[in-house]
Amino acid sequence: MIGKLTGTLAERNPPQVVVDCNGVGYEVDVPMSTFYNLPNVGAKVSLLTHFVVREDAQILYGFGTAEERAAFRQLIKITGVGPRTALGLLSGMSVGELAQAITLQELGRLVKIPGIGKKTAERLLLELKGKLGADMDLPSHAASDAQADILQALIALGYSDKEAALALKALPKDATVSDGIKMALKALAK
Repeated sequence: MIGKLTGTLAERNPPQVVVDCNGVGYEVDVPMSTFYNLPNVGAKVSLLTHFVVREDAQILYGFGTAEERAAFRQLIKITGVGPRTALGLLSGMSVGELAQAITLQELGRLVKIPGIGKKTAERLLLELKGKLGADMDLPSHAASDAQADILQALIALGYSDKEAALALKALPKDATVSDGIKMALKALAK
């Protein structure tokens, strides 16, 4: 119904913003990833939106990118995941990080997000497999258990997802977990 709002950013009260469109102020709930990329109050802003109508409320959700909105729409199709939970997921991790977690079936990364329990995370992994992150440019061997364990270890050691994924790409496909971690740490230390 309402697909996009373009106007002046009137208020910023996380996780909600008010966009003034020619004198009409629209309250829009946004994920924190979008919120942090918004301009200052008084500046022009454009948000892609998703409009939810319930028996007791009409809520407008806004996103800075089409990928965020598409991920949000995929998430709310899952039983037990409502718009608030989907917004929380997108606030806790980027679309790329979420897609990577789905592709690599990383339950641990999902349960770190507030409001996501083990059962919800398992349902997300099951229902989004092949839908979200299927087109990611990850090495084909990354889905192996050893590669997934190496990636998890590097992330647990404090490396970013990008750094860990780059180090993982440089490893031989048949590397064991302990050897892979040692080689990745050497590569990351350079």
